[in-house]
Amino acid sequence: MTESFIDVPGGRVWCDRVGGESEHAPLVCVHGGPGMPSHYLDSLRGLSDDRPVVLYDQLGCGRSDRPSSTEHYRAERFVEELGVIRDALGLDRFHLLGQSWGGMLAVMYSLTRPIGLVSLVLASPLIDVQRWLADCHALKLRLPRDVRSAIEHHEERGFTTCPEYAAANFEWWRRHVCRLRPFPDEVERALSGLGERCYETMWGPSEFSCTGNLRDVHLSSHLEEISVPTLFTCGRYDEATPASIRHFAGLVPGARLRVFTGSAHMAHLEESEAYLDCVREFLEEVDASDRVYAER
Repeated sequence: MTESFIDVPGGRVWCDRVGGESEHAPLVCVHGGPGMPSHYLDSLRGLSDDRPVVLYDQLGCGRSDRPSSTEHYRAERFVEELGVIRDALGLDRFHLLGQSWGGMLAVMYSLTRPIGLVSLVLASPLIDVQRWLADCHALKLRLPRDVRSAIEHHEERGFTTCPEYAAANFEWWRRHVCRLRPFPDEVERALSGLGERCYETMWGPSEFSCTGNLRDVHLSSHLEEISVPTLFTCGRYDEATPASIRHFAGLVPGARLRVFTGSAHMAHLEESEAYLDCVREFLEEVDASDRVYAER
């Protein structure tokens, strides 16, 4: 296990690389939020039995620096940050797994055509913000009337720091983010290290309300430009709904999709063993094909 701090635009980020040297390309894991540190992705360390696995906390959360200036909390800067981390670790070839907002970041990075990117795993990814919000609106209509009323009442008045709004948000999390009871320690640690300034600047007050600088981002028209093998995953009860993820997967040439029927937004925790097996099988297949191509 090797932990380090890497200088990136705006400060230093915490990074951890687990697993020894291997003939298999490393996997770099990109967390969501924005501002939800990588603790909740710790189960992905289980993939380090046959390849190095890299986790890092993006600037503004967790164990990384937290600049007070909001100018650092922009998607383009996080794309640059990912490139700096890759260079600092000397990763000539690597797989990239992005979860939630991390999926959007992974797509943005892949669209820069980085040499050495072997594959993408897009786990419950945020692709088009307006479609995400439309899905959330539909899911909100299925909430109990009192929960839905609390959300609407507080958002209309801007009272999103009220405990009643937080309670309604918690009910959303129990249904569409993580269905495990109680929440796993990995989720609790991530929430305790949440970068609130980053989250609110880029996203907003809750998962289902975007007021930040990501609100107009839509990447679906660029998905056909992805040229590496791609696996989409999501959960049956996911806020990144199976219908939308299926639509996005259909826009990426040759992409695969796996829906985990017992999960919401965190299938890597909710169905951890099955999730790791799915990703491991995909990565190994891509590695094998990559070696055959390299030997030609």
